[in-house]
Amino acid sequence: MTGAAGGHDRDAAALPAIGLDLLEIARLERALERRPRLAHRLFSDGELAYAASRARPGQHLAARFCAKEAVAKALGLTVWSFRDVEVISTDGPPTIALSGAAARRAAELGVQVRVSLTHTDHQAGAVAIIDRDD
Repeated sequence: MTGAAGGHDRDAAALPAIGLDLLEIARLERALERRPRLAHRLFSDGELAYAASRARPGQHLAARFCAKEAVAKALGLTVWSFRDVEVISTDGPPTIALSGAAARRAAELGVQVRVSLTHTDHQAGAVAIIDRDD
């Protein structure tokens, strides 16, 4: 995990337009079982409530964890907090709410972020795409 301050080492010209992350669901489930407070460091109350309403919460938290990592990669963040990126569940595709370092970086670059989440029984993944705010 990276830190809580907002830093980056890429300029806007070198910024990737896409971020991708993949995670074994059982790995996150084991980590959350061993360290129950970790969930509150990684996820918002809304993300935790959404996952808790599902048959296998870890599957949905793993996809959201991947989304956070993918967004950080797409924005070129090197120092940030996982709670700076929140996945908002909707009736359609999920949306992203940014705060802290992630919001500052998106504003600096003039971009918006979109994500796509996926999971199987064993793997979770996410892709983040940034678009210019033109």
